[in-house]
Amino acid sequence: MQADFFFIHNAGFLSPFAFGGSYAEATESLIEAGAPVDVFASASIRYMDGLEGMGLIKEDSRRNFATNSITLIVPPHSGIHIDSFQDLLKNELKRIAIGNPGTVPAGRYAEEILKHFKLWDKLKDRLVFAENVRQVLDYVARGEVDAGMVYASDVRIRPAEVKVVVTAPDESHKPVVYPMAVVKGTKNEVPAREFIALVISDYGKDILKKYGFEPFLRRNKR
Repeated sequence: MQADFFFIHNAGFLSPFAFGGSYAEATESLIEAGAPVDVFASASIRYMDGLEGMGLIKEDSRRNFATNSITLIVPPHSGIHIDSFQDLLKNELKRIAIGNPGTVPAGRYAEEILKHFKLWDKLKDRLVFAENVRQVLDYVARGEVDAGMVYASDVRIRPAEVKVVVTAPDESHKPVVYPMAVVKGTKNEVPAREFIALVISDYGKDILKKYGFEPFLRRNKR
């Protein structure tokens, strides 16, 4: 996402951006400890629900701002023909990378998808758990695994280094929704709310689309 452009456009409003995987415990601990965070955005509704339950965000500021898809990718010169998730059962596929379902939202979606297609138990021994979705992308791009599951937006980062073979159907997993909210205790509440308004504006939606995200169309938070 072009977050640096958002920040420049609102120069002086907010703290610098900090990017990282959506690790619930680490994020909650930092915010609970009073880290200087103005706005928290996550790839996980569950993590945001946790912060809300702890009273660490301003509930009325919470908005869902984007959605995404989960894609199955392979190295660009892979000789293994794959055009469905069932093809993951092919003997030629020895290693399949997904995010760790215990800590990585994309990994939980991947687990849901594989269970939907009744593949989870059959493929358990072939799965390689990554620390984050970018690591999955790296594994596939370097040919260290035969396939991987990542967000559609991540493919935009290295389009020449991985190939999308299947996009998971909506009914195979819970919706991939990104929430954001103002953190309680911020000293920049007004600009923080303005930032969220910018992200969900038509201008913000255009940038989200450019980087592979789809805007969240409903106006309410859930």
